[in-house]
Amino acid sequence: MKGLVKRLKRWLHLGHRWLGIATGLFVVAWFVSGLVMLTVGFPGLTAAERVAALAPLTLEAVRLTPQGALERSGSAQFPARLALAMRGSEPTYWITHADGRRQALSAVTGETVPPLDGTSAAALAATHPAARHATDLGPVTRDRWTVTARFDPLRPFRVVALGDAAGTELYLSVATGELVLDTTRTERVWNWAGALIHWIYVTPLRARAGLWQDVVLWVSGAALAGAVTGYALGFVRLMRGRLTPYRGWAAWHHLAGVAGGLVVVTFLLSGWLSMNPRGWFGPRMPDAAMRAGYAGQTAPVFPTGLDDLARAPAGTREIDFAWIGGKPLVVATGPGGAAPCCGTDLTPDTIVAAARAMQPGTPPRSVTRLEAPDAYWYDRHGAPPLPVLRLAFDDPAGTWFHIDPATGTILGRTDRSGRANRWLFDALHTLDAGPLAQHPTLRLTAIVALSALGLVIAGSGAVLGWRRLRRP
Repeated sequence: MKGLVKRLKRWLHLGHRWLGIATGLFVVAWFVSGLVMLTVGFPGLTAAERVAALAPLTLEAVRLTPQGALERSGSAQFPARLALAMRGSEPTYWITHADGRRQALSAVTGETVPPLDGTSAAALAATHPAARHATDLGPVTRDRWTVTARFDPLRPFRVVALGDAAGTELYLSVATGELVLDTTRTERVWNWAGALIHWIYVTPLRARAGLWQDVVLWVSGAALAGAVTGYALGFVRLMRGRLTPYRGWAAWHHLAGVAGGLVVVTFLLSGWLSMNPRGWFGPRMPDAAMRAGYAGQTAPVFPTGLDDLARAPAGTREIDFAWIGGKPLVVATGPGGAAPCCGTDLTPDTIVAAARAMQPGTPPRSVTRLEAPDAYWYDRHGAPPLPVLRLAFDDPAGTWFHIDPATGTILGRTDRSGRANRWLFDALHTLDAGPLAQHPTLRLTAIVALSALGLVIAGSGAVLGWRRLRRP
């Protein structure tokens, strides 16, 4: 037995040493880049930013009805999204087909809008409220900010600098002119030290989603194994009766590891789980069948006429056309928010009745109206949409849907695995749980302090690893 224990300790020691040498710099980079990400997030286009960039609709210029737009689109079914908004100075129907393909039709002529070139992209960007001197920067098919697959239906892009003090650059889809993304100088500069490192966002690698996921899982998994073995060895050394048998960097590594090793283990474990290995955690949005059931209408038809559109509130920036429970719904979005208009309305009973079709044969166990965030409806980057309806079903997966009662939009889907992931990632990786969740400043302070402790552990380990490699 003593021999077995001795061999086990030796293998733990060797495993920790060489796993640490292989992944130590990754762990250092993850802690440093994580601290950067606390203040500067990855560039993205929020719904509020997108709507704010739109000019008020000139409804008197619209000549094509939603039905006419559907017929011109050639779609065999009602699209995933049909909206009316301005494209520069021209009202335009924006269509997102079920396969993600985008299409833009002039609401004046019914013709497909022409693709963007440098001149037209700069002219379109010049209508943005932040534009000062719009300058076309050329075409981009894929770069570090547009590397993920969700941008695929919109490629390629024209990138236009607005010439404002923030150094804003817009990404416009060449095919439709749709605003896809905006970035600022601060975001672009700091993300080189933040998300690009933290997520290993090497563009050629990230473009291959499966390979990228495997690389991140294996690297972070090896780092996690190194952290676990080190944490175990730290306590084994303490059992010898001395606080630490080491000196210098080794003493720092040992004592910091005992004090904060659990921090490193939980950060690495939750980061590893965030990659959803083997699809352990369920999807966050309903699938196509659920959406079709909720709509209750799949044919490419919509009854709203031009006279109905004229009843939209003054200052409307965007109008969405949808079916919910087999009933047409028109939603106008303006500076004051979104609400049904043009002779259509929406009630909670309509939403609940439509939602039943997303889980046929399984009635909702409960319907709750949330007026404030809770443990499962929250946003780490700000206030989540409120109020919201939560529909909990008694299906085997324990599915919940969150739906906007004002517009009927499905905001999210979660099952038991997703709710478990909320604790396995958000609680462990971002400390978004318990009293810390209610006090953002205290939570931020705790994350910085624990990250600093983790950085001492990883940094001292990297120094020791470098010294070990330099030995003859």
